[in-house]
Amino acid sequence: MSLFQPIPSPSDAADPTRPLADRMRPRTLEEFVGQEQLIGPGRPLRVQIERDDMGSLIFWGPPGTGKTTLAKIIAKMTKAEFIEFSAVLSGIKEIKQVMADAERARQYGTRTIVFIDEIHRFNKAQQDAFLPHVEKGNIRLIGATTENPSFEINSALLSRTRVYVLQPLPEEQIVLLLRRALADRERGLGDPNLNASDDVLRKIASYTSGDARNAYNVLEVAARLVRSHLLANPGKSGAPGSNEITDEIIRDALQKRILLYDKAGEEHYNLISALHKSVRNSDPDAALYWLGRMLEAGEDPLYIARRLVRMSVEDIGLADPNALSLCLAARDAVDFIGMPEGNLALAQAVIYLSMAPKSNALYAAYGNVQQDVEQTAADPVPLHLRNAPTGLMKKLGYGKGYQYAHELESKVADMQCLPDNLRDRVYYQPTQEGLEKRIRDRLEEIKRQRSQAHLHSSQRKES
Repeated sequence: MSLFQPIPSPSDAADPTRPLADRMRPRTLEEFVGQEQLIGPGRPLRVQIERDDMGSLIFWGPPGTGKTTLAKIIAKMTKAEFIEFSAVLSGIKEIKQVMADAERARQYGTRTIVFIDEIHRFNKAQQDAFLPHVEKGNIRLIGATTENPSFEINSALLSRTRVYVLQPLPEEQIVLLLRRALADRERGLGDPNLNASDDVLRKIASYTSGDARNAYNVLEVAARLVRSHLLANPGKSGAPGSNEITDEIIRDALQKRILLYDKAGEEHYNLISALHKSVRNSDPDAALYWLGRMLEAGEDPLYIARRLVRMSVEDIGLADPNALSLCLAARDAVDFIGMPEGNLALAQAVIYLSMAPKSNALYAAYGNVQQDVEQTAADPVPLHLRNAPTGLMKKLGYGKGYQYAHELESKVADMQCLPDNLRDRVYYQPTQEGLEKRIRDRLEEIKRQRSQAHLHSSQRKES
């Protein structure tokens, strides 16, 4: 049996047992909605398709933005055989069989497009299996991924493909697609009496985060709820508003807002980055929003608490030492009372961090220390800073010349505490923000006292 699968015919698309999203899948570029930056008139991908001079491609974008649909349209327009793989279900054996079929088909003048959904789920060996066939021209590979190809696709395969980025569909385009589904009697919902206001369709669009497939699914469930209600109440059939998809029905169909989020993928890092940078920029509203996006999508609250602790020392530091204490308290609160009650403790910490004075002096100081540790010689600890618990160590000079600061009036000794190769190196340079302003003044006083101690020490040596 051949592994080549034909693209569904128009009659297949009208099959009412298939999901609405599949039935309404665009069949031509003219029907396709969205991604104008790629397939608008004169845009790069459209020109490639129309000239039939495209090579292998990677479509990178969120779910429901048209990656599979574009691949099928390309196969139809370029008159190529279309083989659809799922990286979740396929292995090396299936790949080798398909590649052998494609090579035979090429000998008879037939071109083959191999479409791999979720290509990022293929391991290195599976991705490598496509390489020789892409290079020989036996296949045109089209991969679809929701993950950053730079991290998930082998560099050898990535260098032989062109990456196109698909964007989430804006609300007005989702509304247009839903309106089409309501009006299309052949492939759509098929009920001329079924109605939905633009406000209701916009609510679906806003709740599905630019994912057309999810929007279709919500509309289909809502339509079934309307029909079920009419079957249960036949006396209301034909009454004004009886075929109306209402806000209440949409709430039932949605149950819970569909948020674009992958706790192990790029969006996870995008959102925590947005939260961190909003805190750093002292924007409590934005920080609170990104916190909510993560929590409501199911992020581990203790992960967020750990990141808040990091923010408190990286971006605030000693400008407000209480920031660290508050973040640790928020972590303990989440661990103690759990969620959703713990979300307010995290929200309190986020707002406090946003409003606290900012300083990266501590972060910069430790970064410079790390650099010196890595790039300079590990000079020995000066003898005067070493303990001398044995007689031999005392004879060797351990502890000689050490000055006990508490015995001095100024509490500051004229004593070098860095190794010789880093003498007078300054790492921590406090800012004028918050408590660091007082720390800066204190450092200046310490420098003045140390300078005086050095002067007195020099005078004693001269006398």
